[in-house]
Amino acid sequence: MSEGVEWALHSCVNLAWSGPERAVSAARLAAWHDLPAAYLNKQLQALARAGILTSAPGPRGGFRLARPLAAISLMDVVAAVEGPEEAFRCAEIRQQGPGAGPAAGRDADADAAECAVAHAMARAELAWRRALAAQDLDEIRQQAERQAPEAPQRLRAWLAAQ
Repeated sequence: MSEGVEWALHSCVNLAWSGPERAVSAARLAAWHDLPAAYLNKQLQALARAGILTSAPGPRGGFRLARPLAAISLMDVVAAVEGPEEAFRCAEIRQQGPGAGPAAGRDADADAAECAVAHAMARAELAWRRALAAQDLDEIRQQAERQAPEAPQRLRAWLAAQ
């Protein structure tokens, strides 16, 4: 997974803390964590295309949450940033080299069956996707606030000072 997923998740929580009345620019969100604004903007645009954020142009524009954190799963953010493709793609290397094709003493159907590695990786990915889909960003926000109760107010004060 790219670091853009981490940046996107933190940005969603930061937008919740900033309040629904405030649009925050990609540059301001990036500055809060000393990130490259252009790259963060790409992640935020992906979230907007996925309906997780809304964006408004102009000097007072920026990004806002399009829906409550409780309605945004970790999987929603991962899919928006990384795309819907599976993380593992079997290249069928078992069909290459000296070991390729039907082998003596093996059933030809065994070669046509799904690759055992691909099958195991697909099961693991399904479990991973289900776990991400089961956790929403409001749970993340709550945990972050337990760990750093002053964080929401610090962010709001920092945004207001600019």
